[in-house]
Amino acid sequence: MRNRKKGWTAGVSALLAVTMLAGCNSGTDGGSGAADGNKSAGEAENKPLTIKMFAGLYNEVPDMNNVYWKEWEKRTNAKLDVEWVPSGDLNNKLDLLLASGDLPEVVAYQDNNRPTLVNAIKNGAFWDLTPFLGDLSEYPNLKNNLAKDALKYLTVDGKIYAVPRSRSRVDGGIKIRKDWLDKLNIPVPKTLDEYEAALKKIVDSDMDGNGKKDTVGLLYINDPVASFQAAFGVLDPKYNDEGGFISPRLTPQYTEMVAWFRKLYAEGLMSKEYAVMKESQAEELFKTNRAASYGRPIWWDNDWENAMKKSGQPDAKILNLHLKGPGGDAVALETGVAGGYYISKKVPEAKVKQLLAYFEKTASQEMTDFAYYGLPDIHHTVVNGQMVLTEQGVKEVNTTSKGAGVLAYAKWGKVISASGDKAYNDDKIKEVEIFDEIGKIDPYRIISSDAWISTWPKYEAEFKSMMTKAIVGQISMDEYKAHVEKLNNLPDMKKAYLDMAAAYKQFAQ
Repeated sequence: MRNRKKGWTAGVSALLAVTMLAGCNSGTDGGSGAADGNKSAGEAENKPLTIKMFAGLYNEVPDMNNVYWKEWEKRTNAKLDVEWVPSGDLNNKLDLLLASGDLPEVVAYQDNNRPTLVNAIKNGAFWDLTPFLGDLSEYPNLKNNLAKDALKYLTVDGKIYAVPRSRSRVDGGIKIRKDWLDKLNIPVPKTLDEYEAALKKIVDSDMDGNGKKDTVGLLYINDPVASFQAAFGVLDPKYNDEGGFISPRLTPQYTEMVAWFRKLYAEGLMSKEYAVMKESQAEELFKTNRAASYGRPIWWDNDWENAMKKSGQPDAKILNLHLKGPGGDAVALETGVAGGYYISKKVPEAKVKQLLAYFEKTASQEMTDFAYYGLPDIHHTVVNGQMVLTEQGVKEVNTTSKGAGVLAYAKWGKVISASGDKAYNDDKIKEVEIFDEIGKIDPYRIISSDAWISTWPKYEAEFKSMMTKAIVGQISMDEYKAHVEKLNNLPDMKKAYLDMAAAYKQFAQ
């Protein structure tokens, strides 16, 4: 799977040398300090590039002086100053950051179509990288090691505004406790009806043995997991009578899914606190044997199984289901691009080139292997030809540690566990290998338009509130449907739908 490409090319090394010197000679320090007249050109050239970055936190706050991060900085000749923002707060923090205009040099963010971000781009907050990247001949890793159309996903009005955060297309799965299914003699669910029945039996069976009926069936946080949307046909493009491309959230298929969640909630198969629960709280419930099913990235399965075993269930096993719904397979895919790294327009042009040289380096296979497995004998050992994380590796090499660089595209990168052995990972790939063929991508995640960006934020909060109220039974489904119909018939929404149809047509060309 891994085709190693060691080190930088001569062209990129030369670019880095020239741009670092240019940054020093331009009267700005380029984040590295002005060149000292007593230092040689070589010493100035080798001085680490300082980078101030805003990025998501998905684990504990990392010690930037630990072995992993010191080695990352050594290999990239960089000094990182990162504001790590907890993933659950990332959207709000980003919006506040963009509103303030006080941007760090680099903003790493996972949703390239978030309206506030696109608005900031259109208002000149970030560099247009198109002329810098050119034909990518000076950036062979960015040219050869990314997912198909990676840079296309990061364009606004035909211009490239970021380099990607590479992640595999196969990412999330609808997890269920396979050991609990076996213990209760429940066949592996194949349909949503069978899944619902399995959850009900599990919830009624006190699987954590505490004598209480408090096991959660489905852990569900914020927006419905995309896999369920795929099951109801939500991710298939829908058009109104005027040819407008309707938001997936406002389709009849989405309404059907909301009604299904309402049913699960009424049957006690979801947490009563789901609407206010944080992702970290849900994860803790799942890891401590208090929930049956959860929709999250596949690569965490081994770590979570180990946590479940430590919590008193030594036979714990997670299975990612392949369910069928009324609209098809319950499998959603990512684009291969989990957002990108945006460079603030406040950064001098010379340093933009330095930063691109840094990101080019991080897109190499060498840096990607390091991001997934760290250093031999410290972060990983080799067992049967498979790199397996050590205890120190599990602590230092994780989701967050992959958040400061582009990385090369890896098909099974979000499936295999760095702490799992070869047999475990081979089985996990086999479990989900069909996903890449049958899964679908949310079309509204890959396109945008000025009309949609200016329109949807006016109604989004109210829509989410109405959806939650419908699920928990505070309003009827007829009231919910009336709200959806009202939104779909607003003149500004109809205009936005027409613009989104044009954007989708253009993207598909």
